Amino acid sequence: MPAKLDMVIIGSGPGGLAAGLLAKKHSKSFIILEKGSHTMQGITDTYPKGKKVYPTIPKSYPDPFPVLEIKPPDEKIPVEEYVKQAQTVVTQNDLKIHLNEEFKEISGEFPDYIVKTDKGSYFTENIILAFGSNIPNDLGIYGEAKTVARNIENGEDYIGINVLVIGGGNAAADVVSSLSKIKREAKDEATSVYWAHLNEKFEINKDTARDLGEEILLGGHIKILQKAVPKIGEVDANGIDRLYIHQTTTSSFSDDLYIYQGMSFPMKNVIACIGTHGPSAIFDALNLQQITCTGAICKIAKEGERLLMLSHHFETNRSGIYAIGGAISPSYMEIGSDGIIKEKKHSNLIYTAVLDAKKVMDKILPD
Repeated sequence: MPAKLDMVIIGSGPGGLAAGLLAKKHSKSFIILEKGSHTMQGITDTYPKGKKVYPTIPKSYPDPFPVLEIKPPDEKIPVEEYVKQAQTVVTQNDLKIHLNEEFKEISGEFPDYIVKTDKGSYFTENIILAFGSNIPNDLGIYGEAKTVARNIENGEDYIGINVLVIGGGNAAADVVSSLSKIKREAKDEATSVYWAHLNEKFEINKDTARDLGEEILLGGHIKILQKAVPKIGEVDANGIDRLYIHQTTTSSFSDDLYIYQGMSFPMKNVIACIGTHGPSAIFDALNLQQITCTGAICKIAKEGERLLMLSHHFETNRSGIYAIGGAISPSYMEIGSDGIIKEKKHSNLIYTAVLDAKKVMDKILPD
């Protein structure tokens, strides 16, 4: 195992990068873990294509951006430009980011934690959880379908094969449009992009619909499957994981016998864009204390939601483990110096994540 680090930062969004920049300025040893293939993968996956990024500061916060390197410019730029800005900052500051490395678990106690990933282990004193709130849902069926939030990496891998995209929202529409364009430009006329949704109506915004319509008009091979239900994940005679979906159900002979009309796809050709969930399950696995919201204690979060308990410096009940940014939005439970617990509003903004990182570093770094 390598030498002990001052901190491991999980997530390379605005909060994670801000923490890394501040650590580097104070000559602290650290790494940033990013499960995606590039910096700010979470923002790329969850922001609609072309969405404008603002340097928004909530009215209740009088201070400017504490880490100017990752402040969005005053002129509103598309999210893609902001991600490029962040990648430039990473290069210029030589930040140590481990891409395509997924965090798995934490063992040990403060100040001797071990962070385990799918590629190795890291010995550290502090851990900053900066992985955001939008974690892609699993398909929930046997086999390894690729689950994504918005974008698909290596779309060229789908040239020459029939691919199934599951999901009825903007994320799925973006993936369908992108894959169709890649196939069309490669003159792959023999295979198609199948777009399946549980319901009859697909809910996408106007910009996404325009891009999709343009792709169809240009000759994209897109086949829409309405009321398509993923039913079975199985291994075929050749040992290949497959997903079976059916579209229609027709009664036949008697009430207890039905005929299904369906299609079967190799699971490796299936892309699931079926929404996201919050990090509560991850917090449970890490033994971080949460409180379930009821009407008496929660005014911001919804009834039944579970909120993380944090100190003023965003430290959890486990010393040396901190949570920042979207992972604790729209609110969390703050433990005051007097021991009183109260719900605290927490906007999911770039500014908020950066300010969170500054507060954590104020706690970790010496005066």
